[in-house]
Amino acid sequence: MSHESSSLFADPGQTVDGSVRITASVVPAERRMDFLPQHFGERAMIKFEMSVYDWMGSLCPTYRGGFWNYVELSNGGAFMYPSGVESFAISVDGNGFSSTVGAEVAGIIATAFALNNMLWRGWDSLTEKYEQLLEFIGEHPESVAIRRALD
Repeated sequence: MSHESSSLFADPGQTVDGSVRITASVVPAERRMDFLPQHFGERAMIKFEMSVYDWMGSLCPTYRGGFWNYVELSNGGAFMYPSGVESFAISVDGNGFSSTVGAEVAGIIATAFALNNMLWRGWDSLTEKYEQLLEFIGEHPESVAIRRALD
């Protein structure tokens, strides 16, 4: 995925049941400063961002930081993923998941874990963002791998 607006799907049209497919667009550089407060709120944004980085470090011991792309979903959701590396070896101790996945999928997994963890800690304002991300995951071409990691 480039820094320009694009979809994770080859054909972002309609799904089999006729509903409109959720699309994902990378946030352009001129809008990056607005992304976190817009999607996660001023109180939660720093905690959320740091949580995503922490989860990525826990899921992928070889992860060493770097630039992350911000992604907005057409259903109002959002996620972030690391840029500059094609794939990551992800391991989830709690469920036995271990697989090499693309950067976008690794970011979706880390974002979902971060949001879920924050919800358990009382950040109820993030409930809708978590549900929107799960809805997107359900349509994602690699939904099986993502769900296995999150299970």
